[in-house]
Amino acid sequence: MIPAAPVTPRILEELAARIRTGQCILFLGAGIHFPPAEDSPYSYPEAHRPTTGSALAKLLARDCDFENIVPHDSKYDLQRVSLCYETTAGLGRTGLVTVLTRDLETGKEPSPLLRMLAALPFKIILTTNYDRLFERALREQGKEVEPLIYDPTPGSAPLDSSDDPSPDRPLLFKIYGDLSRGESIVISEEDHFGFVQRMSELTTNPIPATVRFRMRRWPILLLGCSLRDYNLRLLIRILRWRQDPAFALPFSLVDPCPDPLLIRVWQDQMHSVTFLIQDLWNFTSWLYREIVGDDFPPEDLSEVPK
Repeated sequence: MIPAAPVTPRILEELAARIRTGQCILFLGAGIHFPPAEDSPYSYPEAHRPTTGSALAKLLARDCDFENIVPHDSKYDLQRVSLCYETTAGLGRTGLVTVLTRDLETGKEPSPLLRMLAALPFKIILTTNYDRLFERALREQGKEVEPLIYDPTPGSAPLDSSDDPSPDRPLLFKIYGDLSRGESIVISEEDHFGFVQRMSELTTNPIPATVRFRMRRWPILLLGCSLRDYNLRLLIRILRWRQDPAFALPFSLVDPCPDPLLIRVWQDQMHSVTFLIQDLWNFTSWLYREIVGDDFPPEDLSEVPK
């Protein structure tokens, strides 16, 4: 086993200080919707959680006869299965977005973890999630948010915030699209190929200029992510493309069980990521207490207004 650097009080204190002053970018992945451990004071019932990627792939595979069309592929490979689904007669992109909306958003609720994060003074937030649960959590905190959504159209000018982002009016960029715009969603193999091509455009980079500017000066905290995800590693490389490595601050990635080889490459050799080996719910509740000065109260999600 290759050990990661220990999570020292100094590392955590510096991160909390950055967040307290709004000088840290929050990056959310799909794992942000995972439930807490059984001994946690918080709960997140399955009925309120978005469907996981593997479970979603299995549902889509059943509807598009994936196992008969490509019998040697895994029905849990969401990129392959979604490509099959949207190219099947009678289903298509519209049918795919309908299923995604049903299983990722309809009847779902922001978790206590999302509500904790929404209360913190992040000015810039990036997410690969298509759902709008975090937007709901932000608005419950009285914050104004109008997400900027990835545009897959080649050559189109990127959107950007007309004002400097603030804790009360954060800039939220949805890197992989949003359910409200089916064409924006990056989910299939072909979507990901197009995404890499679009992100490599020199003159019309789709990332908002405000985000690109702050990324050169502020650290990025990744939650609900794993570097075992090939697409995340590719995305980090794209985001760091053409940045001077001497001035690039490492990403901080909360992961209770990071891959030892990726620690060797991404932390020890490349110095691109600092692994914080902690449970996501424990880390977030600690961060909330550190910034707000009190514990986030456990709540009955059945009583949360829709």
